[in-house]
Amino acid sequence: MEVYDFGLRLKELREAKKLSQKDVATRLNVVPSTISGYESNTITPSLEQFTRMAILYNASLDYMMGLDNRSCFYLDGLRKEQQQAILDVVNRLKDLFLQDQQ
Repeated sequence: MEVYDFGLRLKELREAKKLSQKDVATRLNVVPSTISGYESNTITPSLEQFTRMAILYNASLDYMMGLDNRSCFYLDGLRKEQQQAILDVVNRLKDLFLQDQQ
């Protein structure tokens, strides 16, 4: 069984959002060393902090915890037709990528 590196996943999510540890610390109301501890696996976030990071990083808790390796994105705040337009583009791109692999 592969060992999961939770801290690495958090760091990747933070960097994908172009946030510093200080930025995240400010938004979570903690000191930057706490974020460093999360990312180095020396501090385990509380459930409340997990939830706040999931919202900040726009990621599922399952993805953050390594239970699911599929990243996801949320379309909250968009009208149904806007959400559908984005999903249509994603599906077209998936089809193109699958054709390229054949």
